[in-house]
Amino acid sequence: MIPRYARPAMVAIWEPKSRFRLWFEIEAHACDALAEIGTIPKEAARAIWEKAGAVEFDVARIDEIETVTKHDVIAFLTHLAEIVGPEARFAHQGMTSSDVLDTCLAVQLSRAADILLADLDALLAALKRRAFEHKLTPMIGRSHGIHAEPVTFGLKLAQAYAEFSRARERLVNAREEIATCAISGAVGTFANIDPRVEAHVASKLGLAVEPASTQVIPRDRHAMFFATLAVIASSMERLATEIRHLQRSEVYEAEEYFSEGQKGSSAMPHKRNPVLTENVTGLARLVRGMVLPALENVVLWHERDISHSSVERMIAPDATITLDFALHRLTNVIEKLIVYPANMQKNLDRLGGLVHSQRVLLALTQKGVSREDAYALVQRNAMPVWRGEGDFLALLKKDADVRKALDAAELEALFDLGYHLKNIDVIFARVFGEA
Repeated sequence: MIPRYARPAMVAIWEPKSRFRLWFEIEAHACDALAEIGTIPKEAARAIWEKAGAVEFDVARIDEIETVTKHDVIAFLTHLAEIVGPEARFAHQGMTSSDVLDTCLAVQLSRAADILLADLDALLAALKRRAFEHKLTPMIGRSHGIHAEPVTFGLKLAQAYAEFSRARERLVNAREEIATCAISGAVGTFANIDPRVEAHVASKLGLAVEPASTQVIPRDRHAMFFATLAVIASSMERLATEIRHLQRSEVYEAEEYFSEGQKGSSAMPHKRNPVLTENVTGLARLVRGMVLPALENVVLWHERDISHSSVERMIAPDATITLDFALHRLTNVIEKLIVYPANMQKNLDRLGGLVHSQRVLLALTQKGVSREDAYALVQRNAMPVWRGEGDFLALLKKDADVRKALDAAELEALFDLGYHLKNIDVIFARVFGEA
């Protein structure tokens, strides 16, 4: 991922020096277990830790060796031998490259998930704060992009909070599912390495033991992990798109913070564009685009092939780095979002009371009018208002057929905005668990 859309902590997980450090720890912990069960000398295991434990591996040297070996794990082991000396021959006993690569990837994805979970926590905190701030800020709700009935801006944010709470639960589950260790040797039979080695390495790295690996950890785990990231990205885009719509000049109910000195257009100095949420929208597309390759990686030949390898070397860092950046950006948007309650009220009133049409419909049916007739009565008074030919309440009061069922006072009572907001507390209690 290019630096423009990357944050240091997540990038560090995927840097070569971090990867090689993890490879070393996997090999060294395996040596400890091998020494404990008597397969290799304990002195050799100690020497590997003492001579290489504090070393930062030479990435350039490993790359140089790989130009000859055409095999990255062998290149690393060769470099390890250069550092450790003769005792290095006891490293990688009974192991295969996938033991190192897959276990390393499990640690990297787990650590990436921890950062993403912290990102989600920050977003949830921002959504909660702003939701309560605008809990009773009325605005028009829209269906099909058309004015429907009143909602509140706080309710919109509470809905987003609930959605990202589900996203967090999914990511917790995906993290647990991806965090497995495989040190089972060629074709996964443990023929040349004791299962106790796998258990030891898993314990040291905070992983679970993979119940049945082939020569690789089954890729359904990875597919679910990346699918979870994609669903989170889609939720982000949904919220970003909502903000983009609310910032449209014709709506202008909310907008991204526009900082001092910021420029919106190279040609039009007046522009204040929703560039941050547009950016989140684009990044979400990238993350979703990495799901299909992850799904296709599930299908490998027999006990192992490496058709998944090149894919994962790209999508694992790119998906996690991109989502981390996008989550952080969206959180900042929510924290600094400028809300215009007066414009929300103005838009709410724009259609001359039509937002109360359902309540009038229901009131007529409760007075004995058939639903079909009631609908026709309400609609024939609503349509002129759409054309700018009057006020909805005034037209209803003039309609003799309506007045047969509802008097002026009853009609006026049906236009109470508070009626639509009476259950906001119930919804908030469901979402936030608070009265």
